[in-house]
Amino acid sequence: MLEPVETQSFGIYVHWPFCAAKCPYCDFNSHVRHKPLDQDVFLQAYVRELEYFADLTPGRKVSSIFFGGGTPSLMNVSTVEQILEKIGKHWSIDSQVEITLEANPSSAEAERFKGYREAGVNRVSLGVQSLHDQQLKFLGRLHNVDEARRAITLARTLFERMSFDLIYARPDQTPDDWVNELELALDLTADHLSLYQLTIEQGTRFFKLREKGKLHVPDGELSAELYETTQSVMNARSMPAYEISNHAVNGAESRHNLVYWRYHDYVGVGPGAHGRVTIEGTKIATAGELNPEEWWQNVMVHGDGMVVNDRLTGQEMADEFLVMGLRLAEGISLQRYEAFGASPLNPDNRDFFDKQGFLETLPDGNLRATPKGFLVLDAVVADLVDSVQ
Repeated sequence: MLEPVETQSFGIYVHWPFCAAKCPYCDFNSHVRHKPLDQDVFLQAYVRELEYFADLTPGRKVSSIFFGGGTPSLMNVSTVEQILEKIGKHWSIDSQVEITLEANPSSAEAERFKGYREAGVNRVSLGVQSLHDQQLKFLGRLHNVDEARRAITLARTLFERMSFDLIYARPDQTPDDWVNELELALDLTADHLSLYQLTIEQGTRFFKLREKGKLHVPDGELSAELYETTQSVMNARSMPAYEISNHAVNGAESRHNLVYWRYHDYVGVGPGAHGRVTIEGTKIATAGELNPEEWWQNVMVHGDGMVVNDRLTGQEMADEFLVMGLRLAEGISLQRYEAFGASPLNPDNRDFFDKQGFLETLPDGNLRATPKGFLVLDAVVADLVDSVQ
């Protein structure tokens, strides 16, 4: 049987799409506005869309709130405070709620961070991306290493929990280079790091440079070596991967991101925000209009800014559960997978992946990908759901 949604974690994602500059690798829904933004005007729409989703999800208890972007640390403290107040008005809030705000080191002002903490934010995620000034310039970041260090120190002082991101598999990066940078990061962090391989996404400046032959990133073999180096260093420092790209000491995992990966419900508010909410036993996939001004207009006219509002089939829910859950070190419950009404996993392909060391079954019966399987996870998932002929 499926676990009742009322007993599952429930998250709220608030997307703030505005940035001071667009990074060359970024394919997120982020926008640069060269004129001052009237945050009070946009706040009206956030409040209205929160009301809409509250009506869809009555009685749910919020376990996590995440301000993502874009650059949420460009938000006024009063904007964050009022959004949190409205969430507290519409839903009950877990006493151990995790409230995360993504921040750039260049916008890590002491007074603003103090204001976020007083508003209720208890965790920050800093977009550091590199601990080398030259690489920060290559990645289009607006901060330098000294600013990153100061932001990390400030965050550790003010917030109960803190994490920061790094990007690796950059051009000309060697495993030894990455080991040295990781060791620096581990000396700075508290209990959580997000470590992402640089991927070249269509529509980004990096994609155009690669198409012109002006950008060369590590090939598959070197990328795999860098990934394996990551696991070795992090395991040695007692911060193993609980998800492909996320590492934490025991108990410091991102509760909000676990909502996604465990395929629990979450509301997505704001331009381009995605959500998954269960209504009458079926998950509804939602997504907001990407353009901030058009999203605002739609919300003010209709009460929501959604351009996607789809009921998922049992197979679609099972497929999403598999894709998300196999990213986790804890794996997935096959009983829950089957309870969505999905076709069984392809037994021949599963047996093949078991023998090749890409999958393993845990003592609790969960199926999970091995570190070796993480390297080819997309192919593994595709073949697992390939129907038996």
